[in-house]
Amino acid sequence: MARLLAADGHKVYGLRRSRDVDVPGVETVRADLGDLASLRGLAPGIQAVVYAASGGERSEEAYRRAYVEGPRNLLRALEEGGQRVERFVFVSSTGVYAQDDGEWVDERSVTEPGGFSGRLLLEGEAVVREGPFPATVLRLAGIYGPGRTRMIEQVRRGEARCTAEPSYTNRIHRDDCARALQHILSLEAPDDPYLGVDDDPADRSAVLRWLAVRLGRPMPEVEDSASSGVGGTNQRAGGRNKRCSNARLVGSGFRLRYPSFRDGYAAMLAADDAE
Repeated sequence: MARLLAADGHKVYGLRRSRDVDVPGVETVRADLGDLASLRGLAPGIQAVVYAASGGERSEEAYRRAYVEGPRNLLRALEEGGQRVERFVFVSSTGVYAQDDGEWVDERSVTEPGGFSGRLLLEGEAVVREGPFPATVLRLAGIYGPGRTRMIEQVRRGEARCTAEPSYTNRIHRDDCARALQHILSLEAPDDPYLGVDDDPADRSAVLRWLAVRLGRPMPEVEDSASSGVGGTNQRAGGRNKRCSNARLVGSGFRLRYPSFRDGYAAMLAADDAE
C-alpha cells in the first residue's frame, strides 16, 4: 500500500519498531506503538493514517498491545501533536464474526467472537471510532499471495487433508488488500466497516483439490471433519465456516484484481514457473 501511495505522489511514512522500510518514496519513522513517548514528534501535516499492525505472536497480551493499546497511544500522540487527520483506517479481521454454519455474513451481521483475538480486535475498532478523527474499519479475511503460500506447500508435501462436509473459507490476495486500503483512502465519504474479501467464499477442500490438479499432485485424502489433522482442517472451530460478502466494498467502486482463489493462485503458480 505504501508503494502504491508513493507512486501516486503522496508523501508516505512507514512507522516501524525495528528496521527501515525499503520502499522507494517511503520514509521510515522509528517508533514503538506500545511506547507513547516514542510516538511524540511525528512529522506535521499528516492527513491520513492506516493502522495495519501485527500482534507478532498469537497471545492475548500481544493482541491487546497491538490492537488496543497501540491505536490508543497513536491517536493520543496525533491529537497531542495538533494533527488534523482526515481519515484513520483500522485494519481488523473477519475473525470478529463467530458464525460457523456456512451462513452468509456482511457488515450488518452480529459480531460475537468467542476467542480473545476477535474480542480484542472489536475493542480496537471501538478505540478508533471513539477517537478524535474520522475512522473506517476494514475487516480482512485470510491473506494469501507472495510469501503466503501455506496451502500450496501443504499440497506439494502431501500434507493437505479434505473434509467430507463443506467448510467455507474466505480470502483476499495481498495486492487486493493494498488496493482496497488505497481505495478507501480515496473515497469522499467511506462507510464503516468494510469486509475485505474476494468474490468467491470457497469450500476449503475445493481449493485444495484445485491446487492438487494445478500442481500435478495426488488428490488430498478425506478425513473425518471432527478431527484436526495436519493443516488445521477443522474449519468449523473458531467461526471459520462462513461466507463473507464484499458487496459493500464492491458497491463503493472497488474492483478486485483477483476475484477468486483461482485467479490469485494461478498468478502465484505462474510466477513460480517463471522463476
